[in-house]
Amino acid sequence: MDAAQEYREIADRFTQVVEGVPDEDTWNRQSPVPEWTARDVVAHLVEWFPPFLEGGAGVHLPSGPPVKEDPVAAWRTLSNGVQALLEDPATADRQLVNPHIGTVPLPQAVLQFFAGDVFMHTWDLARATGQDERLDPDRCAALLAGLEPMDEILRASGQYGPKVEVGPEADVQTRMLAFIGRDVAAPRVQ
Repeated sequence: MDAAQEYREIADRFTQVVEGVPDEDTWNRQSPVPEWTARDVVAHLVEWFPPFLEGGAGVHLPSGPPVKEDPVAAWRTLSNGVQALLEDPATADRQLVNPHIGTVPLPQAVLQFFAGDVFMHTWDLARATGQDERLDPDRCAALLAGLEPMDEILRASGQYGPKVEVGPEADVQTRMLAFIGRDVAAPRVQ
């Protein structure tokens, strides 16, 4: 699967969850990330990635309305911009340069850093807003396999919480979420 198709599948699922938020009050519910509401999950994705791309590859993504005013339109604008970037044939030859990760082909950087984040945060937003929390098990397995060797680096970054212990019978989604610090057994906070 090429980068554009893989991103489309991941982003489409997140878009379904964003569009499934029923009302303004639901956007203010607590997410599984302790300091974030459901709206903050979208804000995180919309706000960190454009500067990352601009600084590392000189790519300027279109900006939509502020997330606090319209999280659905803010997400759609960003996601459509990322999709267009990946569908542009010139993107395949572009590089992203970052002092922490070195030089990476732009499509690989989008998938590795942004699409992975979108995938993980789909669960956070679904959990916060009472929607279907199921994630693709094959993607969960691939993500977990990619994250486990970087355990110490990820914890030191401060961007992942402590691992949550789960039993050996836990499914791959539960194991992946536990690795990034999510406790799927915790009750939903409403």
